[in-house]
Amino acid sequence: MQHRGFLFLVLLALLALTSAVAKKKDKVKKGGPGSECAEWTWGPCTPSSKDCGVGFREGTCGAQTQRIRCRVPCNWKKEFGADCKYKFESWGACDGGTGTKARQGTLKKARYNAQCQETIRVTKPCTPKTKAKAKAKKGKGKD
Repeated sequence: MQHRGFLFLVLLALLALTSAVAKKKDKVKKGGPGSECAEWTWGPCTPSSKDCGVGFREGTCGAQTQRIRCRVPCNWKKEFGADCKYKFESWGACDGGTGTKARQGTLKKARYNAQCQETIRVTKPCTPKTKAKAKAKKGKGKD
């Protein structure tokens, strides 16, 4: 008889938990926080100061406008923006004429309906080849 009471309490707690989760999902609206609009258009994340860090992203839907907090990483200073995610190939060989090497990336994901290029090409300076340092260890050992 005690097992039935315990099982009944567990079942009741499980039902209450699933009901609370269902209510929470109903409160979350699609598109923007606290709105009933379905077609939100979001702009780029604009840092509050300088060119990186915490900032805001503005979204519009019909006559409604909202701002949400966002963050631009400080090492993300690419011309294609932080909302366009690309899958990159390996770096190519160094071009002796320009002193740069290049690689290509294909679009993997566009966040917040960002306008992204399907493929991009990025370059960076070639690193000079450094000679291996062959210094003798000082300290212990026979001279």
